[in-house]
Amino acid sequence: MTKVEVLIEGYATGHNDVEKISPSVVLIETDKNKIIVDPGFNRKELMDALAHKNIATSQVDFVILTHTHLDHCLLVGAFENAIILDSSDQFFQNGEIKSQDEHTLGHSIQIIKTPGHDQFHCSVAINTDDMGTVVIAGDIFWWTSDTEPSKDYDTLLALNDQYVKDKDALIESRKIVLQIADYIIPGHGKMFKNICK
Repeated sequence: MTKVEVLIEGYATGHNDVEKISPSVVLIETDKNKIIVDPGFNRKELMDALAHKNIATSQVDFVILTHTHLDHCLLVGAFENAIILDSSDQFFQNGEIKSQDEHTLGHSIQIIKTPGHDQFHCSVAINTDDMGTVVIAGDIFWWTSDTEPSKDYDTLLALNDQYVKDKDALIESRKIVLQIADYIIPGHGKMFKNICK
């Protein structure tokens, strides 16, 4: 059975030229593996969340990075035994890099290329028994804490992204996620039920 749990709910706020942000840090547990998606860059927050679940960094088998913006990936090195995955490759702790195959993480988890916010951005689709397909969307969808958007199709497609690299690709990636997800975990913001499917 595959389970998905948000360890740290992503947020983004700004006051007086100082931003306070964290990506959504997500734990995926399968019968074989513990997987962290986007470990973020707030060490205390991450370690507290792992301690709450009684998980040591050495017990994490894989870390998936939706993209390499530092707020999402700076703490990747905290997981000393993990294989690091991005949109296409596996990075091993001994310096080896290998291509992923379709079932690197098993049959219930798929890494999907979702460029736009970043050219190498990916999302993670997880088939679960209790929630259907959960997509960890990284920054394909995100918003600041004071601008909770409507979750209708047109609003989600048109969300402003001040860091976008390719707006057309971002819209296409959003369409892909909205077609397959029952629930979406945005890069910054609360998990929500996809009413557009």
